[in-house]
Amino acid sequence: MRVTTSKSKNSESFYISKGYVNNKGVSTSVIIRKLGTLKELLPEHGPTRDDVMKWAREEARLETLKYKKEQQTKSVQIAFHSDHKLDYDQQVFYRGGYLFPQAFYYQLQLDKTCRKLRDKHKFKYDINAILSDLIYARILEPASKRSSFKTASEFLEKPSYQLHDIYRALDVLGNECDFIQSEVYKNSHLLGKRNDKVLYYDCTNYFFEIEQEDGDKKYGKGKEHRPNPIIQMGMFMDGDGIPLAFSLFPGNANEQTSLKPLETKVLQDFGCTKFIYCSDAGLGSEAIKKINHAGERAFIVTQSIKKLNKDDKRWALDKTGFKRVSDDSPVDLSKIPEDDMGLYYKDKPYTPHSLHQRLIITYSPKYAKYQKTIRNEQVERAEKMLHSGKTKKERRNPNDPARFIGKTAVTEDGEIAKIENEALYDGMYAVTTDLLDDDVKDILKVSEGRWEIEECFRIMKTDFEARPIYLQEDMRIKAHFLICFLALVIYRYLEKGLGNTYTCETILDKLKTMNFADVQEQGFMPLYTRDKLTDALHQVCGFETDFQLITKSQMKTIQKKSKGRK
Repeated sequence: MRVTTSKSKNSESFYISKGYVNNKGVSTSVIIRKLGTLKELLPEHGPTRDDVMKWAREEARLETLKYKKEQQTKSVQIAFHSDHKLDYDQQVFYRGGYLFPQAFYYQLQLDKTCRKLRDKHKFKYDINAILSDLIYARILEPASKRSSFKTASEFLEKPSYQLHDIYRALDVLGNECDFIQSEVYKNSHLLGKRNDKVLYYDCTNYFFEIEQEDGDKKYGKGKEHRPNPIIQMGMFMDGDGIPLAFSLFPGNANEQTSLKPLETKVLQDFGCTKFIYCSDAGLGSEAIKKINHAGERAFIVTQSIKKLNKDDKRWALDKTGFKRVSDDSPVDLSKIPEDDMGLYYKDKPYTPHSLHQRLIITYSPKYAKYQKTIRNEQVERAEKMLHSGKTKKERRNPNDPARFIGKTAVTEDGEIAKIENEALYDGMYAVTTDLLDDDVKDILKVSEGRWEIEECFRIMKTDFEARPIYLQEDMRIKAHFLICFLALVIYRYLEKGLGNTYTCETILDKLKTMNFADVQEQGFMPLYTRDKLTDALHQVCGFETDFQLITKSQMKTIQKKSKGRK
């Protein structure tokens, strides 16, 4: 602490100020206490100005001792002045939610992966800072790359690069996409054993805000039914819901052709050679099944009961021959109550072509009741559409209420027949597998896990806003999806660390609120509400930010801990 003075035309004021280094690395000072004007201080501490200065220096010495004592007791006193304006361009608000995904970014050693890329390509910019910031921004505030740069500028740690460096880095990230994925998989074992004995596969697509096809951006059947070119993504996920690998393919390509190249990469680059392939019926053709019947691989694929041949369909819908999954006791489905909560199955050998398989049919009264409720609501809507005359010419969507309206629907018998035909399949579910001797419980448990890969795609599309895509060049588009994929991997590990007890919306909303205010450039004050989730986040990531005030030295320590450094 030291004494400073300021002179005006008619007076001289005395202050005690404290020196420090600000956020820009510049030495400056802040006023701790105003002692008064010379005119006010002379009567008590005079009679001369030298006497006043001697007293003021003693006060500064006492303030220094007080400050050191407060530091030891973790008590900090900061003076605010209602007549002092903020400096121009002074940043007060800082985002801190990125610290938590950052902990997993460094556990996956993505910084070391970036170092390998730097050594290979010899570029000058900090690709680790760029990649990490783009991932954190995708989780906290998904937007364009330009907007992500602005978001990163509000982090506690400022970007060490320029906006144009981001677009240069995207070209490198796109070209090195497969290498980065294989490195992440290899390093993910540092976080614990991967559950890669079961691999789920699925595809989705993303649209572009463009009118013409270009490169892999082709017209195809998009999930949103938009008249825009799309690009398709195939993705593998492990048995714990952690994404494993992804690939992109043209929007007009058959999704079944996407599997073999990506699975080859998983077999060769990742070293995964023994696993159960699990997918829906659309990605379970005979050819795909044969690929996953080779070596030490196996498959469990859903099967449409409606697409079975006549004899197999009759057997599947026959209510006799079922067993209770829990204890294998025989059951006649026609004799169980509607409110029954059990699960029932029957199975038999199944060889539709040359591959010997097992067809398992399950029935759930609870799911049957749900499907009946949904259909009744759709029938009501269909009746309203019919009476109003607002019907569609094409009704391809199997969930469209208008499917109950047709040439036969105008007659009572025709409509009832169509509804009753759908009711035959209520509560029914089927899978095919080459695991001929495995327990049905284990097979169904694996198949039930497919919802998690659909959840992965939902998070990428909705929470991380992977669509629409505004980039034009194929390599940069690939880099965009790599960033979204890595953000998903990191988020899933964070979610798993929290014990899968919180929803995605809850976790992301909390991370977005975990911000800080810079208090007189002396420290940071949390602006979020502490609760059980913030406690859990701190415990999982190994640092704490929920103190009333975090000094600058403490915040630097937190940042180091977030990166796994001491």
